[in-house]
Amino acid sequence: MIKTINNTNSKLKKKFEKILGEGNVLTAREDCIMYATDATAAGIDLYLPDYILFPADTVQVSEIVKIAYENNIPITVRGAGTNMAGCCVPFKGGIVLAINKMNKILDFDIQNQTIKVQTGVIVGDLQNIVEKEGLFYPPDPSNLAVSTIGGSLALSSSGSRTFKYGGTKDYVIDLTIVLANGEIIKTGANTIKNATGYNLTQLFVGSEGTLGVITEATFRLIPKPEQNKVMLVYFKKIADAANAINAIIMSKIVPSVLDIMDKTTMQIIEQYCDAGFLTNNDAALFIEVDGDEAHIQSQINVIQQICLDFGASEQQISATKEEKQKIWKARRSSFGAVAKLRPNVLSEDMVVPRSKMPDMIKKTYEIAEKFDVNISIVGHAGDGNFHPHIAFDMRDRQEAERVNAAIKELFLSAINLGGKISGEHGIGSAKAKYLKYSVDTTTLKYMKQIKSIFDPKNIMNPQKIFDYENK
Repeated sequence: MIKTINNTNSKLKKKFEKILGEGNVLTAREDCIMYATDATAAGIDLYLPDYILFPADTVQVSEIVKIAYENNIPITVRGAGTNMAGCCVPFKGGIVLAINKMNKILDFDIQNQTIKVQTGVIVGDLQNIVEKEGLFYPPDPSNLAVSTIGGSLALSSSGSRTFKYGGTKDYVIDLTIVLANGEIIKTGANTIKNATGYNLTQLFVGSEGTLGVITEATFRLIPKPEQNKVMLVYFKKIADAANAINAIIMSKIVPSVLDIMDKTTMQIIEQYCDAGFLTNNDAALFIEVDGDEAHIQSQINVIQQICLDFGASEQQISATKEEKQKIWKARRSSFGAVAKLRPNVLSEDMVVPRSKMPDMIKKTYEIAEKFDVNISIVGHAGDGNFHPHIAFDMRDRQEAERVNAAIKELFLSAINLGGKISGEHGIGSAKAKYLKYSVDTTTLKYMKQIKSIFDPKNIMNPQKIFDYENK
């Protein structure tokens, strides 16, 4: 259903075309429909923007934002549109600021191990560029082949390697921001250490485009690990797999990746890409270890014994680069595979203390049974980040209501276990009504004040993070 009316002003369109050129300003209805939603399951409702603009640099973004500020036009920044919490949906119409053409490497300082990029650069491309020089950018969202640096900064996303290496927020050292009135600021420095004033860099990382437009980012890099190996360890009971995770962590072994998949997820992926998963098992741990050869082998030995102690049924270790790539491809395809089951898929994203992961897994299956919904489990178990995939048909009103009830109980369960309602997907619009359960009233008040200071007209990605419908 079309929820907003495409309302283009010819005078404003000409102003945008003067800044960007005609080919970088789209207003046709069919174009607006393409930019009316993101990967959120709520894609049945389309919120049409009035303008889709493709800037090439910070100056052009600033000029666009100044016009938007003067005319009270909402701005929604969009990269690849892969967000799963409604962060890229232009609920108030206005401008979709597509950063895809802002894809330049601005400076690669190998000596100081830093790289400065525009935020339309693809995460996977950045990784490939630095690894050719023996350096490493660890954050690895599952959709890194298409997701942009801007999106990962907006959500503070991180992916599987957070357990050992930390997430996006741990590598960004400087940002260029266009504020809501068009002013341009720098938030950090081109140095690894910086204790000069308030840390505005960390304020903007994870702000979901609600405080300003991030146009450039500088990251610190680290040396690339000498080599790595991937292990798949299978368990007949998912509870045993979850308990093995805690035992691995307690052993002081720090794999670069420690993920879990349940039987349903493995079966779906196997149908999708013939990964060779042993789907007669209840769960599998996806484990990557890295370092020099001796260190890798010592880690594998400890992990293997721990898993056997907790009832592991079978173990597989990658022997070649091709085997590693095949396993990684399968691991990254979980959402796409689940999407083949039903017309809609929600990939939720709560986080709990790592020791509570077995409790959260148990609770998830109880909720799935209670509300009769289809839930498959994938999780970055090493950092407590939990992704239940829910496949359903939104056109079935009763099923949709059961799904909504299940989601609320999932969030409340994570909170009761000491967790939060998002680890890397953000709040967006989909989770806004649940924020009050996860953040205390006083903290929420100051969050809203920060928003009003940076965006007094509420034009920067409106209707996100905060529950505007139930004030």
